[in-house]
Amino acid sequence: MTNLTLQRRFGIAVLAQRRRLGISQEDLAFRAGLHRTYISDIERGARNPSLASMQRVASGLEVLLTTLLTEQNGSPAASPAETVDILMVEDNRSDAALALRTFAAARIADQVHVAYDGAAALEWLFGPEGWVHLPSPDRPRVILLDLKLPLVSGLEILRRLKLDVRTRAIPVVVLTASDQDSDIAECKRLGADAFLLKPVNFHRFSTVASQLSFHWVLLRHATATTTNAALRHQLPQS
Repeated sequence: MTNLTLQRRFGIAVLAQRRRLGISQEDLAFRAGLHRTYISDIERGARNPSLASMQRVASGLEVLLTTLLTEQNGSPAASPAETVDILMVEDNRSDAALALRTFAAARIADQVHVAYDGAAALEWLFGPEGWVHLPSPDRPRVILLDLKLPLVSGLEILRRLKLDVRTRAIPVVVLTASDQDSDIAECKRLGADAFLLKPVNFHRFSTVASQLSFHWVLLRHATATTTNAALRHQLPQS
């Protein structure tokens, strides 16, 4: 694949994902920390972005870079009718973006979906087209759940997940700012599988992955260096 082909495919994927999110080029530029004309050039296939810029765009679009690079003809990166590896429920966009960059750099997931409030998370999980209606292997493989959420609390989401026979087996990792959080005892009572201090980084997440036997996380990370080196060889660095 030539750089031009990859450049054009990336632009088409960025445009399609931005439209699915319903955000403007200005919004994406703000999320990615880039100029709007830079985003416009990417979408038109007129810009040869660096790998670092591509990762920033992917984070702004709430998907992994590998998702955008492998997306075909602007087909959806994720929807309630498709499989994701990780569902992150986090209202702090800075914390979510940092986690997405961590996942992208380590290549520890193929699909990550972020819900920015509790109501959105419940809709994706239990709505008419939610994951509970899919076969068990197609549901999220792990849920990262913040507790302090707007609209519906993390505790309520955890309660729903662990009471429903269709979702109780999905590991739920509670995101917390302190291991002294007063809600931890209640989370344990409700059936939380693990706790992860924010901000999310690879070391913390891989430790939880080992505890809960997320072998796919560690296997993917083991190949990340080789894959990223090959990708850097394909892409221009400026």
